[in-house]
Amino acid sequence: MDLGEASALTLAFETQDCTVILDDLKARKTAAKMNIKVTGTIGVIVKARKENKIPSAKSVFEKILATDFRISDRILTEAIKEAGEQP
Repeated sequence: MDLGEASALTLAFETQDCTVILDDLKARKTAAKMNIKVTGTIGVIVKARKENKIPSAKSVFEKILATDFRISDRILTEAIKEAGEQP
């Protein structure tokens, strides 16, 4: 876990009823032990699509996949479906 994730967890721990955005597995496990609600990049994109804040989750996923962001095909397909789109 790096300094940014540790700082995010510290702030979330000190803030009542918040959700922290973490993708790192170690940081997510630490958050669970601290009873901190967690979402990740994928969850933020899906929620934004469900709330009509973005026109397409699939197009956002395509853009982030062009970076070094890693996600399994299975999770990507599930996320696109959850966002109400066709994989």
